[in-house]
Amino acid sequence: MSPNPLSVRHHFTSLEDPRRQHCQRHRLLDIVVIALCAVIAGSNTWQQVEAFGRKRRDWLAGFLDLPDETPSHDTFERLFDRLDPVALQRCLLGWVESASGELKIDHIAIDGKTLRHSGSPARGLGALHLVSAWATEHGLSLGQVAVDGKSNEITAIPQLLELLELKGALVTIDAMGCQKEIAKAIVEGGGDYVLTVKGNQEHLRDDIEAAVIGVIEKGVEGKDYETYETEEKGHGRHEKRHYTALPVPEEGIRNKELWEELAVIGVCYRERTEKGRTSEETVYFIGSRVMPAKRYGTVLRSHWGIENGCHWHLDVTFREDANRVQQRMEAANLSMLRKMALSMLKRNPSKQSIEVKRFMAALDPDFLAEILVGSQNLEKP
Repeated sequence: MSPNPLSVRHHFTSLEDPRRQHCQRHRLLDIVVIALCAVIAGSNTWQQVEAFGRKRRDWLAGFLDLPDETPSHDTFERLFDRLDPVALQRCLLGWVESASGELKIDHIAIDGKTLRHSGSPARGLGALHLVSAWATEHGLSLGQVAVDGKSNEITAIPQLLELLELKGALVTIDAMGCQKEIAKAIVEGGGDYVLTVKGNQEHLRDDIEAAVIGVIEKGVEGKDYETYETEEKGHGRHEKRHYTALPVPEEGIRNKELWEELAVIGVCYRERTEKGRTSEETVYFIGSRVMPAKRYGTVLRSHWGIENGCHWHLDVTFREDANRVQQRMEAANLSMLRKMALSMLKRNPSKQSIEVKRFMAALDPDFLAEILVGSQNLEKP
């Protein structure tokens, strides 16, 4: 009989155990699953993960082959400092996707986040920085790549793109990722890009600005260019956004042929009033997909869903910035557990906040099981 796609074991058969066999007292699968369940249920440290494992041992034994002794926090710490982060995230993502059902990924937002207390000035160790991919419409983490001290996001983003299924997806990245090689990698992977432009690309920002001004002065709206406006009020803020998008002109954009499949250029003007003070911001962008200004505006606005829907929760709900894990692989793996837990919590249809859902999962094993596999039951591996 073929394995149930929701079987715990099914998703971790490819995960290599880094430990020596004669030293193993707990199965790799048990340790990983206990950790993920604990993080979903409110654990933010390995000590809390150990406590969860002890208190929920009988429930966990319903679908895991547990020995009499619960893994200690040192065991969790040592294992997750040795596990391959890329291999772990592939296994975890497979589990999350199976619980969520088949998903069509239309928009992938890529952005970086620093784990602020993961560094050690005394050891000359900087804080760990992770570049992550987020499926905005599903609230789903698709992967992450760590940025080491000798690199930056420009080199990490191509590594992350290699881990993703880009076919048919629209990929948005802020100005750091506005690089010709990154644009080419996205298109070669079967996707399209929308990249914000600042001064890091010589002439590009100035050329877009001149082209937009020129077409507005001489062209016809709806024929030579398109516009889209939004206005939002709430929580003491009043924000207006005005988007202008136009096909890449035949002249005026220097070295445009170096940008793979470049099709559209544009600008977003934002005016925000809060507590009686008004601020303005102008952001330029380029894109490889021909689509209306409204769609470009929606995608650019949705890009920041990775900040509000992922990074904010990691900091506020999961207390990620307060965590002081300094080992690089351990910190990266723990961050991936948080992202997978967040994705599973978001996929649950309950209208409660993420924080309340974690509390409910800690109190009610049945609700935790629902988070893990949706409406289906856990199966003993």
